Amino acid sequence: MLLVVIWAPSFVVLPDIDTWQLIINTITTIVTFLLVALLQNTQKRADDAVQHKLNAIADGLSDLMARLAGDHPELRHDRDELRRAVGLEERESAE
Repeated sequence: MLLVVIWAPSFVVLPDIDTWQLIINTITTIVTFLLVALLQNTQKRADDAVQHKLNAIADGLSDLMARLAGDHPELRHDRDELRRAVGLEERESAE
């Protein structure tokens, strides 16, 4: 409905159909570009949030494995492997 309200009076202002079509196509392209940029930004922020949560879970699991390593020495190797796979050493040294 909003497009009809904008579209109908535009014929009075722009009687040449080529000019009108060029303007509408340009506006549509700009709006599409802005929406794609917004969607990509939102997806990146969501991905970063999920990664942060997964890193927190892996860090907690690593701490739990460290506490249990005294009773179960095989957990020490698994803990080190988990920390290398997730990259916890690099992240902690960078912070």
